[in-house]
Amino acid sequence: MSDATTMPTPEMTGAAARRLDRRDARTLLLSALGGALEFYDFVVFVFLAMPLSELFFPQGTTPWLAQIKVYGIFAAGYLARPLGGIVMAHFGDRSGRKRMFTLSVFLMALPTLAIGLLPTYAQAGMLAPLLLLLLRIVQGIAVGGEVPGAWVFVAEHVPAGRVGFACGSLTAGLTAGVLIGSLLAAWLNARLAPAQLLDWGWRVPFLLGGVFGFAAVWLRRWLSETPVFAEMRERKQLSRELPLRVVLAGHRAGVAVSMLVTWMLTAAIVVLILMLPTLAPKGFGIPPKLAFFGNALAACALTVGCIFYGWLVDRFGALRTLLAGSLLLIAGNWALFADLAMGGAHFLPLYALVGLLVGVTGVVPVVMVQAFPPPVRFSGLSFSYNVAYAVFGAGTAAMIGWLAVHAGRMAPAWYVTITTLVSTGVSAWLLLRRRAA
Repeated sequence: MSDATTMPTPEMTGAAARRLDRRDARTLLLSALGGALEFYDFVVFVFLAMPLSELFFPQGTTPWLAQIKVYGIFAAGYLARPLGGIVMAHFGDRSGRKRMFTLSVFLMALPTLAIGLLPTYAQAGMLAPLLLLLLRIVQGIAVGGEVPGAWVFVAEHVPAGRVGFACGSLTAGLTAGVLIGSLLAAWLNARLAPAQLLDWGWRVPFLLGGVFGFAAVWLRRWLSETPVFAEMRERKQLSRELPLRVVLAGHRAGVAVSMLVTWMLTAAIVVLILMLPTLAPKGFGIPPKLAFFGNALAACALTVGCIFYGWLVDRFGALRTLLAGSLLLIAGNWALFADLAMGGAHFLPLYALVGLLVGVTGVVPVVMVQAFPPPVRFSGLSFSYNVAYAVFGAGTAAMIGWLAVHAGRMAPAWYVTITTLVSTGVSAWLLLRRRAA
């Protein structure tokens, strides 16, 4: 593995010592805002799993089976991510980061708006779930290019000593999208009767997401190409070979590390943030409104946590921060599930604490950015992140839903623990390897 995997990469910017300026702040703000809108579009699907399972499958389907089918369509978005990520990353490494950064948000806004206009099964029969599946795949293609591209974009804009804060801020923007989706879902569940939610309420989040997504496309026109890419293009240092081929031939260790830490990220986000509002009422008897309110608190804390952990990275290094943060997440995860098993007396404060601790996922992009050199950075990060998300993330929702029913309600806690132990082991191994070098 190259040294880039274990220490900041000096090529990320020209002046490592300079402070963040107004131009950096504008770049981070616009990138995070666009990321929030795009990630909202992608994850709001899971917050509406219950009404979608009733509307897009035949009446009489067993509720748990219909929900598993909806989670299957949700997973299709993850399976499509490598395709979008590989294609967009190729052109991002060859033609420029900014072009793909703008294209990805456009590709997300279009299908999100279309989902809000879809006919239901009662109106169109089997065509309804098939169209939902198709649009979900397009969403997956879009987010496959957006998330890795956004991390590379902000990391290459700021000073090397501020990469942690930049990636943490961008990740906070992405998680803010989860918060927006959670708040809107909670508001809809609180304000609308079940019949109203099934009639028209479920369309509102998708229609809003599509409109705001097109606004994000317009906002990104104010962004400029990254200094790192501009310098590589000027010096004719762009990869002459297929970037992905270079990654697979010369940076396999970086790919392996990136995929393993992404596994922890998928488990923490999907299980603890996206799925717990559904798991808590079914497995532990928590009232649905309370579960969604707790989720809003956790998502808000997660947004703060990503920035906090990014700040820690710039002071203590990515690997030390990932190691400590992973251990804390294991403790918080078990504290939350143990409380749920005993009735959930401290559910809200513990869920908020866990949301803050899940902010360690903001360290993951720093580890991945540092694992690959600039000419193939987009392709290396995108391939590792999206393939890992397809392998580990695609089946997580359906698997956890099944395990919670058939293997016990504590199964989700065990899954998160296993993946977090993996990230602990990876960071500890890299730290030991660096000290021995």
